[in-house]
Amino acid sequence: MDKITSFTQLDVWKLSHSLVIDIYKYTTEFPQEEKYGLVSQMRRCAVSVAANIAEGFKRIGRKDKAHFYNIAQASLEELHYYFILTLDLALMKEAKEPLNKIDSIAKMLTSLIRSTLQRHIS
Repeated sequence: MDKITSFTQLDVWKLSHSLVIDIYKYTTEFPQEEKYGLVSQMRRCAVSVAANIAEGFKRIGRKDKAHFYNIAQASLEELHYYFILTLDLALMKEAKEPLNKIDSIAKMLTSLIRSTLQRHIS
């Protein structure tokens, strides 16, 4: 297995980036009055997930890395809530695909944090 040298090689980042693109597409369909409300919040959360994975990747200490990955988890959870809200407000008819991505990213982040904190420095 090749050593990972960039955050862009992390599967969790790739899926998170894909979710950002999805969020931008989904939210273009929202009503104009949500431009500075839910649209802005959902986009900010989605970008925060991918950005914090990238920032955490470059951090040196294991606890520091895990901290940024945990921030990504928190942003992902916030985004999950916004999907629940948009469905309840009938701004979207269904959100199975993005919710599945959110679930997968959440599991991947949990694994990444565990492995980061357990990794021994050689």
